Amino acid sequence: MEKEEIKSNARESVPEEDRINVILQKTLQWIKWIVIVFFTLSLMPVIVFRFVPPPVTPLMIKRAFERSAEGKKPLITKDWVRLKKISPHLIQAVVAAEDNRFLEHWGIDIQAIEKAVEHNKKYRRKRGASTITQQTAKNVFLWPARTYTRKAFELYFTTMIEITWSKKRIMEVYLNVIEMGDGIYGAEAAARKYFHKPAAKLTRGEAALIAAALPNPRKRNPAAPSAYMLRRQEKILDLMNKIPPIKLYPERDKPACR
Repeated sequence: MEKEEIKSNARESVPEEDRINVILQKTLQWIKWIVIVFFTLSLMPVIVFRFVPPPVTPLMIKRAFERSAEGKKPLITKDWVRLKKISPHLIQAVVAAEDNRFLEHWGIDIQAIEKAVEHNKKYRRKRGASTITQQTAKNVFLWPARTYTRKAFELYFTTMIEITWSKKRIMEVYLNVIEMGDGIYGAEAAARKYFHKPAAKLTRGEAALIAAALPNPRKRNPAAPSAYMLRRQEKILDLMNKIPPIKLYPERDKPACR
């Protein structure tokens, strides 16, 4: 009798193990398809925006709602221009101010992160290490939020655009979508708002002032710079001379405007 009971229990345990295996297999299948669908859906806009200007960004929408909530008219002022119609001084200025090693890294600047960590241990004013590629990924594809989840998606999209876009395209998108004032987005809109000229004709000093405003563009006005902005402008101008020229257009080695 005991042997028969043991055999009976063994037979009953087999279906239970099979059910667990079936559940695990189905779960893995669902995970696989979720990954495939997510990858496909996220890759599509990355490929599209390699060739087509992003019509609007999540940050633009968020700022428009914020203005509406404050009783102000929603405002999105932007004017997409090709990179060759943006002063090379501005390209040099934003690299000097935001991402010195833009042409060298693959979206994530490990050296800058290490320096930022060491700096933040010693000083109260915190320093970030976000690259121009990371800022582009965040602005174009992600809703503004300070969470680890959003940061993870930022790194994902940063890798995607570094693989599929050229450095020239990354800079072009960055300089056309970045927030440069209250309701002002992109180099062309900023140049016309603050200096009453197209972005192609920005001088070194004007470009450095726009770059100086980028950490907090809604509170800093390049057309009426504070003492802090003027000091930062001088630092940026100095860095512009120290870093190698950002040559995204070989035929434009020499800046047209001085």
